[in-house]
Amino acid sequence: MNDKLEPVDEHFRTTVAGWSARPASGAAVAGDLLALFDSQAGSRHLDLQARRLGARGVGFYSIGSSGHESNAAVAAALRPTDPALLHYRSGGFYLHRARQVPDQHPLRDVLLGVVASADEPISAGRHKVFGNAALSVIPQTSTIASHLPRAVGLAFSLGRAGKLGVPTPWPADSVVVCSFGDASANHSTATGAINAALHCAYQGLPMPLLLVCEDNGIGISVRTPQGWIESAYGDRAGLEYVTADGADPVQCLEVARRAADWVREHRAPAFLHLRTVRLMGHAGSDVESAYRSRIEITADYRRDPLLGTAKALVDNGVLRPEEVLARYEAKRDEVARVAEDALRRRKLGSAAEVMEAICQDRPDVVARRAREVPPRREEVFGDQLPESEGPLTLAQAINRSLAEELARDPRVVVFGEDVARKGGVYGVTRGLRKKFGGTRVFDTLLDEQSILGTALGAGLAGLLPVPEIQYLAYVHNAADQVRGEGSTLSFFSDGQYRNPMVVRIAGYGYQKGFGGHFHNDNSVAALRDLPGVVVASPSRPDDAAAMLRTCVAAAHEDGRVCVFLEPIALYHTRDLHETGDGGWLAHYPAPGEHHVPIGRARQHGDGTDLTLVTFANGVPMSLRVARRLRERGVSARVLDLRWLAPLPVEDLVAAARATGRVLVVDETRRSGGVSEPVVTALVDAGFEGRIARVTSEDSFIPLGAAAYHVLLDEDQIEQAALALLKS
Repeated sequence: MNDKLEPVDEHFRTTVAGWSARPASGAAVAGDLLALFDSQAGSRHLDLQARRLGARGVGFYSIGSSGHESNAAVAAALRPTDPALLHYRSGGFYLHRARQVPDQHPLRDVLLGVVASADEPISAGRHKVFGNAALSVIPQTSTIASHLPRAVGLAFSLGRAGKLGVPTPWPADSVVVCSFGDASANHSTATGAINAALHCAYQGLPMPLLLVCEDNGIGISVRTPQGWIESAYGDRAGLEYVTADGADPVQCLEVARRAADWVREHRAPAFLHLRTVRLMGHAGSDVESAYRSRIEITADYRRDPLLGTAKALVDNGVLRPEEVLARYEAKRDEVARVAEDALRRRKLGSAAEVMEAICQDRPDVVARRAREVPPRREEVFGDQLPESEGPLTLAQAINRSLAEELARDPRVVVFGEDVARKGGVYGVTRGLRKKFGGTRVFDTLLDEQSILGTALGAGLAGLLPVPEIQYLAYVHNAADQVRGEGSTLSFFSDGQYRNPMVVRIAGYGYQKGFGGHFHNDNSVAALRDLPGVVVASPSRPDDAAAMLRTCVAAAHEDGRVCVFLEPIALYHTRDLHETGDGGWLAHYPAPGEHHVPIGRARQHGDGTDLTLVTFANGVPMSLRVARRLRERGVSARVLDLRWLAPLPVEDLVAAARATGRVLVVDETRRSGGVSEPVVTALVDAGFEGRIARVTSEDSFIPLGAAAYHVLLDEDQIEQAALALLKS
């Protein structure tokens, strides 16, 4: 062995070599200790090998688990069918869980991830993650603590799915385990998630969640005050708190089993405070000596969990010191052999191969599902089916479509702030709780991260969640639940896990009598660039009903994450041109009669002089402008995009070429708004006609009449159209 040993590696070898053999004690945990040591040693050598591969320029990930290998005891305390959402220092846990399931190759799994091989079994080389469907380990590549709301949602949804008779991938008495570091415990996402778990438990709702805080006292270079985790979580009402020293394997096994058994029996949350150390720095590139003294760094070697397990083996006479070292070196050799094999494996070979796991896209299958007539329609609607009610408003059409989806599929659940008893701020969900019960239509606490986390967990549990975010401005504090969790899961699991969900969001401006930025937000940029995420934006009642049906079908069939942006100002709009004309009402599209495929626009009129491209509130404004232009002798057509992602490029280009002049009418902001990708799509398609755009200002929306100084209006649209026609 020519490689220079890492100091922690050398310390382990030297220390164990200095011990004396002990007589066998017949300890009951002898077998447990041997298994634990094997998993911990494997994890340690994976870390060491990752650094060697990185130094050779052939390894791409070196955030290791060294010092945290005591989490193997947590795996020993749980069943391999207990879903696990793991922190990135979980090598010990992953290897130990793999021991519990036949035909697993965890060393190879991890190393294939380190070298970014396409043969890696969870992400196919897209990222180095701990994940394995056969082990119920759900891959996490989260920003700090962003997986905790999903874990809470999954623990909540297991009980809810069982109550609804919906089969889940896991046994009814499963425990959800979620691990994170002490630095992550301070993140607002973590504190919100833990609060949500306790909020559920306080109400007597099942919350079988084992929170494992692996406390090494430091987050990269920022220290956690000594005693802080115990102070913050050791005496929380409703949270069972236990703690263990990671350097004491017997204690870790005992405490972890006690905690796991308690959660399984009580269906309530517990907090396992696992006191660990961080060996070899934050990552391979981290120069730990820049912020920690040499004495500090070397003092942690004495608390090495691998050394603690080795000591327990020797003290109980299970192994002699030389046998410990022989097992340790044998594991080093095994990892080295597996690493060389991993290097010979194939890599991702094209953009298409990289992207194929982002999402399924089967429009024919989605269309078939969307056109199916739901059962129980007569039972739900009585003598008056929605299509026989007469013209409906946008809010009424969405309400009826939600009712049909709830009737269609027992897995559909609708939830959010005020959606149940009140029926939503704007009455969109009115009556649904009464029809379908509080198990399927329910109110949540006022925390958007928890709402979206519940949806992410519900999808994993086999449900089909339709969460509501009350206002567009409210989604931004929780956007990472869609951006970093929802949109990435299929990508980083090679399609083995999915996030079926339809997130309803009330948004945009133009509300009268209820204004201000937080109720009139027109910022959609954060939602538009998420690979695979569908962004629907209906304007007409008939389109809204059909598009919602399509989104639920896409979530069900393809596991899609869909965002459904509903223009508040159009919820109860009845007229288009004159008071009493009923021009913005529409008949409900009966199932099978009107399907709106994802990425297809709707054209109003067939004018030959000008194409007005728009969406949401811009549609009725543009239709009114088109009528005024017609009085001037200008023939204009209006193209309602309907889908902001993916854009209906084919329809857009066809409508543009039909007139040769395009005015993009965009109620969102000029910078980062919808008009930017629309214009880009036309340029990319080689459109040679004239293009202009008219937008709202780059401003937040103020209260009252001042809003109309910064929001796009019909006069601006008309003047921009006339200017374009003259050019």
